[in-house]
Amino acid sequence: MEKLYSIQEVSQILGISKDTLRYYDRIGIVSPSREENKYRRYSKDDLIDLMNIQIMQYVDFSLDEIRGTLNIRKMDNIDPVYCEEVSAFLDAKNAETRKKIAHLEKVSQLLNIAAETLRNFNIESDRRLAKIVREIYMDIRGGEPKYFKEGCDDHQG
Repeated sequence: MEKLYSIQEVSQILGISKDTLRYYDRIGIVSPSREENKYRRYSKDDLIDLMNIQIMQYVDFSLDEIRGTLNIRKMDNIDPVYCEEVSAFLDAKNAETRKKIAHLEKVSQLLNIAAETLRNFNIESDRRLAKIVREIYMDIRGGEPKYFKEGCDDHQG
């Protein structure tokens, strides 16, 4: 017979609060079996689903997105069209993540250059700072504003 885990045990094993586990059950993401006394009993598969949920939340999946991807494990017959849809969704999520990474790399570069500029102020470091600020602004706004073209790099102090 398969070992079943209480909500307390699952909470301790996975570091998920009991309230969160109850919420997941209420919204149908993970629905453990119930004993006669109505206590939740989690199977090994439930624990695997909960670990997958933690991973998907770590990569910024919403609960609705998680529900959609977890349904694959519960399907008796895997529909290739559904798998393709989920695969396309995962590709889009990955592209979104890569875009965030590129943005954060630029932000990190901006912070490094700003700190360097303040530590050792000179015209060259100020120009590098202005250049990265322009690049980030163009990413945010989708193009270069005309006031950058008017010589913002040559500003004083």
